[in-house]
Amino acid sequence: MTVKTYSVPNISCHHCVNTIERELKDVAGVTSVKANVSTKAVMVEVADASRLTAVEAMLDEIGYPVEK
Repeated sequence: MTVKTYSVPNISCHHCVNTIERELKDVAGVTSVKANVSTKAVMVEVADASRLTAVEAMLDEIGYPVEK
C-alpha cells in the first residue's frame, strides 16, 4: 500500500470533495480517498505506487489538477 497526499488548490466546497472522492474511488487500484476542503488536500491510498499516475490523470480530467 502507498499513501500520497496531494495539494489541490481548486477545492472550494463540499461539492468538490464529493466529486473528487466519487471519481477517484473508480480508479483501479485506489483503496481509499479522503479530500479536505479546509486544507485543499486529497489523501489517496493505492494498492501499488504505479497507480498514482492514473490518480493524477483523473484529478486533472475532472478539473482538480494537483499543485506541482
